[in-house]
Amino acid sequence: MSNDVSYTPEEVANILRISKFTVYELIKRGELTAYHIGRKVRVEGADIESYKRKSKGLSPLESLIASPLDILAPNERSKHCFESDESLVICGQDIVLDILTRHLEKQFPQVHFLRRYIGSIDGLMALYRGMANVVTAHLWDSDTNEYNTPFVRRLLPGHPTCIINLVYRMEGFYVAKGNLKNITTWSDLTKPDVRFVNRERGSGARVLLDEQLRISEINHKDILGYREEEMTHLAIASKVARGEADVGLGIEKVAMQFINLDFIPLHKERYDLVIRQEDLERPHFQALMSILQSPSFRNEVLGIGGYDISQMGQIIAKT
Repeated sequence: MSNDVSYTPEEVANILRISKFTVYELIKRGELTAYHIGRKVRVEGADIESYKRKSKGLSPLESLIASPLDILAPNERSKHCFESDESLVICGQDIVLDILTRHLEKQFPQVHFLRRYIGSIDGLMALYRGMANVVTAHLWDSDTNEYNTPFVRRLLPGHPTCIINLVYRMEGFYVAKGNLKNITTWSDLTKPDVRFVNRERGSGARVLLDEQLRISEINHKDILGYREEEMTHLAIASKVARGEADVGLGIEKVAMQFINLDFIPLHKERYDLVIRQEDLERPHFQALMSILQSPSFRNEVLGIGGYDISQMGQIIAKT
């Protein structure tokens, strides 16, 4: 690879042996420098080498999941997250969190807001370990038919938390336009001619799927593609849109971005913020609560479509 040559995201993906969508996430997060020529994105060879050096031996996937805090010793992580007013770590993958972070940055330009694009269970574990300040969850508990609270109680024992609603979202199947294979129920995933693409373990979508399979007494071994995983709703939808899979599970908002996809609604989910109760009185978190109630933020979320904000900012539970 020449440092004097620029590469497309697809070429960068081949060089780093990661997906094209991981490349875009790295660019979005500022971990991989890129520039635009019109609508085209290009990455210099020197910037690819710089990214590889900064990764310090991590695999590309580990580098995507890790934040700069992950290379600190546990006692340093806790100090960095909770004693310093210079940085706050926000975990979750939904675009609404990017909007929320931008609003916080306007109010606290001196604070470094770090975004970690990880799933629900990993986010709760990061909060438990002192590696995050605000995390999101959409974990359905089939025993209680409740979202998030049972998982928070199990995964953060002895740590009082506050669960605050961000939005409600519709979870369902992504299928090709016209749904020619008539995929409408969980049992349809076992059809011999249906290729499924799954989310990674620990994500809310994966928990929903596995719980529904258990309740319906469906063996995951009967699902073609169950072990094939992608890290985001966008990657799942794109794979179905390209014809590389027949069906995947994700949120309605993402499906709206593809003209050749249909969306089969299955389950309305509650997407919540989880923070420590002890942090609730801190200025940054008081500002977060104010933003959730502000017309400007709520109108911005409404404007992008696909979300129910009827309970946004409401405290769902304290554990």
